[in-house]
This record gives sequence, structure tokens and C-alpha cells, in this order.
Amino acid sequence: MPSDTSTSSTPTTTGYRGLLRNREFAGLHAGFTLTVAASTLSGFALGTLVNHQTKSPFLTAVSMYGATFAMVLGALTLMSVADGNRPRRTLVALQCVSLVCTAAQALPELPLVARFGLLLVLGFFQSLGTGTRMGLLAEVVPNSTYALARSLMNITSGGMAILGFAIGAVLLRYLSPQEVFVVATALTGAGLITVAATVRERSIRLTRRPGLRQTWTTNVALFSHPGQRSLLLNLWVPNGLIVGCEALFISYAPHHAGVFLAAGSAGMLLGDLTVGRLLTAAQRRRYAFALRLLLAIPYLLFAIHPPMLVATFAVFIAGAGFAATLPLQEQLLELTPDPVRGQVQGVESAGRMTWQGIGAAIAGGVAQHFTAGTAITAVAATSIAITVLSRPFVVRARSVRVEKTNA
Repeated sequence: MPSDTSTSSTPTTTGYRGLLRNREFAGLHAGFTLTVAASTLSGFALGTLVNHQTKSPFLTAVSMYGATFAMVLGALTLMSVADGNRPRRTLVALQCVSLVCTAAQALPELPLVARFGLLLVLGFFQSLGTGTRMGLLAEVVPNSTYALARSLMNITSGGMAILGFAIGAVLLRYLSPQEVFVVATALTGAGLITVAATVRERSIRLTRRPGLRQTWTTNVALFSHPGQRSLLLNLWVPNGLIVGCEALFISYAPHHAGVFLAAGSAGMLLGDLTVGRLLTAAQRRRYAFALRLLLAIPYLLFAIHPPMLVATFAVFIAGAGFAATLPLQEQLLELTPDPVRGQVQGVESAGRMTWQGIGAAIAGGVAQHFTAGTAITAVAATSIAITVLSRPFVVRARSVRVEKTNA
């Protein structure tokens, strides 16, 4: 259990350096960093390999991002393992599975069917690993620094994704995809060793045996709670729709898409750094709604096809709006009973990743019948509408937390 269960209303003096002095958090963070780097490299290598063998844009896209669809299967079936009574052992075991799946991709003559099968298996177990890791995170850091810790994890995820794609592009100039898979396997193994060496076992957990029944019981309770349900809606749908906007950058401006993606990533990193590090918990709550609007409003400019410099700046500003996930995740944690924190956070992460894929599919479907700029505008407007219409429920969820605290 965290040593501090209160939510700070004053700026935390811990900072990222203070968090990293916590040996267990440093281990979780380092393991997570290596895992994201390995996942990015292996995804890039698989996409390159599939594109070379099939010349199919659809199969290439699925090979790079198809694992996100398998994550929802983990959330619906065995996510309760994230709250088992041996979370460290569970995380190590799940990372062993990831190690085997990544290593198997390095086999030169492996059929594409087998590669896609491994991709789905990897996505399934990665979702369980995310839930377990986030459950441990909520226990190794005080609640008052939870948003700061998630901010650092989000920054790391975005930064390593950008760096991983850049390094992957360089490596694939000199190495075969199978050799890049070997590099990804080594990174996965290093992440496994790091977690095993730094994270201790936790004992304050569920006494019931995790499994399908326990997963469904917790999920039913989760989606029956109006506060948690509204928070999940805001964490999943608006974000997923804006990722759908990003998925149309290539169609909108083929020669400028890389700049758009870099601008969005830079805005996201800046937003997470600012909101997680500089704002208090009260300020994060106060600005959460404005950040959710900021996430989508700049994309309305695409209706008038602005100059590329203006469009790039709009994408950068919108990227900062992704930081709205931090106060929403903080609220979700406060409404979640301690024994099921891992599963709930795993469901939140898996649902968010799945909705990114759904958002891309929705935006792509609209763009099939209209222009890419029109589709971006329509999807962004839908994101704004959902954010505005669901705001009363998010406020009500906050009120429920305040009443529970006062009681």
C-alpha cells in the first residue's frame, strides 16, 4: 500500500529526481522504458518485413498496430491477474512471455500467419503486463505523487516511441528485420532482468484466485459505477478520435506528415511535463476540462486548409491536450478500491489503446467518402461534443470522491 493516501493540494517537492531515487519506481520505470523501446523496434521491423513480403498497406498497418486490438481481450478475460497476490512474479512471468514472442519473430523462415499469431499473443500478454505494472506503481509511490509518476511514464512512452522509430529506421538500413528483432529481444530481456532485480513482492492483495470469473466480476462493478464509467469514457473516446485525426496526416499532406507527427509528439511531451510536474492536484482538476477541449479544438482549423505552418502549430498545441489523461487517471485511482487497482488501470490502458485503433478506423472510413481535411474536422468536432456532453458526469464523479473523503 502507498505510504501516503492523501491527494496533495500543494506543489510536490519530490520531482522526477526524487521519484527515481525510489529504487522500486526506478526499476519499474527502467523496465517500462526498455519494454517500450523493444516494442517500438519490433513493431517497425515487423511492419517493414510484412510490407516487403506482401506490398499490402493494410497488412503492414495491422502488423504495426494490430497488437492494440488484442489488448482488449486481456481486459475482458484475465486482467484480474494484475491484482494477484504475487504481482512481481506475475510481471516477471508476463515479460518472459513477451521475451519468447519477440525472440520467435527473429526466426528467418517463420510464416506470416505465425508472425501475426505471435503479434496477437504479445498484445494480449502486454495488456496484462501493463495492468500489473500500473498496480505496482500505485503501491510503490505515494498517492500524492501518483500523477507525477504517470506523467514521467507517459513522457517516457512518447519519447521512446519517437526515438525507437528513429533508431529503427537507422538500424534497418544496415540490419535485416530479423536482426532488429534480435536487438528488440535483448532490450526485452534487459527489462525483465531490471524488474526482477529491483521490484519487491507485494502481499496486500486479493485473497480470491484471479481468473475469468474474477475479471468479469470486477469489470461489471467497474462499469456499473457511474463515476468510473464516465471517467473511462473521457479517457478512451476523445483521445481515440484525435488519434484518428493523426492517422489521416499522410492522406492530408503526404510530404508534411512526418512534421505533423513530430509536432504532435512534442506537444504531448510538453503537456505531460507541464501538467504532471508544475501543477498541483487541485490545478490539474481545474484545468482538466480545458485540456480535453484543447485536445480537439485546434483540429477544427483543418476545415479551411490552413497554411502548413499554422496547421503544424495547431497540431503541436492539440498534442498538449493529451495531458488531460493525468487528472482523469488520478480521479479514477481515487475511486478504485485498493485490491483491484491493477485490473482497473489495466482496463483503462487497454481500452485507451483499443480506442486509438477504433478512432483511426472511424477517421479512415469518413475520409473514404470525403476529403481528409473534412474527416479530421468532423472527428475532432465529435470529440468536442463527447467531452462537453459528458462533463456533468465527470464533475459528479469528483463530487462523489469529495463526499467519500469527508465521510
